[in-house]
Amino acid sequence: MLSADDKKIIAQLWEKVAGHQDEFGNEALQRMFVTYPQTKTYFPHFDVHPGSEQVRSHGKKVAAALGNAVKSLDNISQALSELSNLHAYNLRVDPANFKLLSQCFQVVLAVHLGKDYTPEMHAAFDKFLSAVAAVLAEKYR
Repeated sequence: MLSADDKKIIAQLWEKVAGHQDEFGNEALQRMFVTYPQTKTYFPHFDVHPGSEQVRSHGKKVAAALGNAVKSLDNISQALSELSNLHAYNLRVDPANFKLLSQCFQVVLAVHLGKDYTPEMHAAFDKFLSAVAAVLAEKYR
């Protein structure tokens, strides 16, 4: 699914994200909760208000998982296998939500990186996030 060029672009993009990934993960979750309020139903025990430590902590986990997937571009499925099991069997998250979070993460990247977030980066990272969403949803079948 990801070409050699895509993988190179994704790695370059993640270098730009380095040092900001926790912040970006937090912002993406906050954006998702505001834009798609139905996603809050999976976090009934969270304080989902801006600045919430629970959302900030979960944003770190999201960013860490994406970073792990970036490091494992040749085997995203293996890198995210445990998360796939957790979301499918324990948390029972609607897999459509992975795509919603992906969209929100893309917006955060565009806001923060501005012109450095090129159309080529957007296209490659969109493919990457689609692959991540597919891996997270594969246990649902």
